[in-house]
Amino acid sequence: MYEENEDVNSQVLCDTIVEGMQENKANDIVVLDLREIANTVCDFFVICSGESSTQVDGICNSISRHTRKEIQEKPWHIEGKSNSEWVLLDYVSVVAHVFYKDARPFYDLEDLWADAKRINIPNLN
Repeated sequence: MYEENEDVNSQVLCDTIVEGMQENKANDIVVLDLREIANTVCDFFVICSGESSTQVDGICNSISRHTRKEIQEKPWHIEGKSNSEWVLLDYVSVVAHVFYKDARPFYDLEDLWADAKRINIPNLN
């Protein structure tokens, strides 16, 4: 367990976000490691999909709850919560993107950041 004032490194935060996604059965989780790319705003993108707007909301709540419980981290900023098609949870060094499954191909972040090292996380369900 981490002390509240201790800086949590971005890899631990990334792993904890993935666990939070998995707790709510997120699909097609992909981690994009941006650390080797110049001028990026963060170290990792963690992207996943939900089957419905209700599941997208549940995944976001699960991520927030899990990161707060396990490593005492809260998102610095949240965007998109009102429509639940693409919700962004910004933890500064790691940004979680939770998409409604039909919206994800439109934005295609994985292709936009194709230079990043890509890690596919197997679905648990």
